[in-house]
Amino acid sequence: MPDPDRLKQVDALLDGLDDVLPPPRVRAQLRLAAGLTQQDVADAVGVQRLAVVRWELGKSTPRRPQRDVYIHLLKRLAKRFPAAAQLDAGTPTPASDSRGSG
Repeated sequence: MPDPDRLKQVDALLDGLDDVLPPPRVRAQLRLAAGLTQQDVADAVGVQRLAVVRWELGKSTPRRPQRDVYIHLLKRLAKRFPAAAQLDAGTPTPASDSRGSG
């Protein structure tokens, strides 16, 4: 019979994974798959566009409360666009959108 304390530790460990951000490149892939600009994401999350640029380049990570909102957005996008949620090592991470408004 498993140790109940160990099971609680495992549950706590798994619960903590809900707060893990995907790799920066996947963040950009999800946004692009949805046809969203970096400004769209910034407006929805409540930050400046430059913050989204930095998150997608892996130069910084969001802090709470924006982190929770951003993770929620990424999870919803991953459900809609599961192929974009996979790390595609051959696709460069865009520094800005091709539409100019980024």
